[in-house]
Amino acid sequence: MFQLHIKYLGLAFLLLITEIFIALFVHDKIIRPYGGDFLVVILLYCVIKSVSNWEVIYTAAAVLLFSYIIEILQYFNLVKFLGLENSGLAHTVLGTSFSWADMLAYTLGIVFIIVIELKWRAVSSV
Repeated sequence: MFQLHIKYLGLAFLLLITEIFIALFVHDKIIRPYGGDFLVVILLYCVIKSVSNWEVIYTAAAVLLFSYIIEILQYFNLVKFLGLENSGLAHTVLGTSFSWADMLAYTLGIVFIIVIELKWRAVSSV
């Protein structure tokens, strides 16, 4: 069930560095809010796939469900409920405001993952 997959671990590391760079240095109206959300689901997917043999669709669905739950918790002010309103890290990681655009970005990130994985499998099986 569990096995280290270097390919996914390497991708997760690169995506983590990219996300940190975006969080620290990009303050625009497109890349930070939407590109970051698009990439974060890919990052989470790669982290899970780096240590598991879960099927693509199950892993993708789990990551998408998790992302939706976090977004819905933002609607209910999770950061404030936890008493973390003064924590910049909590604001960055958990977020503070619900957005349908974020839900779309998560969905598009997962669709991207599934398309890439299916194409990779098709090329690998030839």
